[in-house]
Amino acid sequence: MPRQRSQPPLVYVAMSGGVDSSVAALLLVQRGFRVVGIYMKPWQPRGLACLWEEERADALRVADALGIPLKTWDVSRIYHTKVANPMVRAYRDGTTPNPDVECNRHIKFGFFYERALSEGADFVATGHYARILKSRGVPTLAKAVDANKDQTYFLWGLRGRQLSHILFPIGGMTKPEVRACARAAGLPTAEKKDSQGVCFVGKLDMKSFLTTVIRPRSGMILHRDGRVLGTHDGAGYYTIGQRHGLDIREGGGPYYVVRTDVRKNIVVVGTEGDLMSRTARFVQPNWLGSKPSAGARVRAKIRYRTEEVPVTITGNRLVFARPVRALTSGQSVVFFKGSRVLGGAILR
Repeated sequence: MPRQRSQPPLVYVAMSGGVDSSVAALLLVQRGFRVVGIYMKPWQPRGLACLWEEERADALRVADALGIPLKTWDVSRIYHTKVANPMVRAYRDGTTPNPDVECNRHIKFGFFYERALSEGADFVATGHYARILKSRGVPTLAKAVDANKDQTYFLWGLRGRQLSHILFPIGGMTKPEVRACARAAGLPTAEKKDSQGVCFVGKLDMKSFLTTVIRPRSGMILHRDGRVLGTHDGAGYYTIGQRHGLDIREGGGPYYVVRTDVRKNIVVVGTEGDLMSRTARFVQPNWLGSKPSAGARVRAKIRYRTEEVPVTITGNRLVFARPVRALTSGQSVVFFKGSRVLGGAILR
């Protein structure tokens, strides 16, 4: 009897209804994988227009065009518990969290990853701009080819053991190439605009949202020298480096938030120069490989749209090679060596 061929690997693809995840699914189908699309119904804050049905309809149209099944998984409860509630607590405590990092950690590469593998998937895939490369046979997380779209800053919470089961099909492409690929295949999302906002929740004016969950409380805006410059409606609504949204009537600015004290309900402002610092501490590190040795010199990014800066790591302390702007407690610091992501942590 002729020997039976084994089935191709099974991949569950997170399909948001956008062009990136659509092309990710397309490429996997073209490569011969067995592909199942998963649309994750998101949590929606009260008062925010709910667009999930439209997004799911787009994902379903793409799945139909590719001839693959699409399942819908409701992640609203776990998102609310693991991402939204901790985000609100962080603002109440006077720190500025990064919900996109936590969404990837707990939803896309937490709930989605675990459930997909439990259902028999060999891999999970998303439309992230990132790559997984092999280094001495070991998978490593690496930056995307398109430096302008690279999303590895938001992926430092992945676990090293997960990398052998994750695919990033569009990580080797530029955004124009992704759209061209979608057009060539006639995908209905080819011209769809990129989504903006918090993870896959969508557009979210953060202060407007925070006022619904954190009670406004009037307080003073102080200059670093102690002068009272104005008033604010809650210290927890403000973040380091913020310039706009400050009720300051005295001239002499521009002024920037340099410190907040939620216990005393005070916002302290200063000049651009007051935002610069060369040292910081971090907590909750996650290393995708071995932990850097004491005194290791790597490169770090403290915000998504900032340049990497050379930094020395000793224990939980960072010394930057040059002053960096607006180090903010609660934000992510991500460490790189060349194109490889070493890991990340939370600034304190």
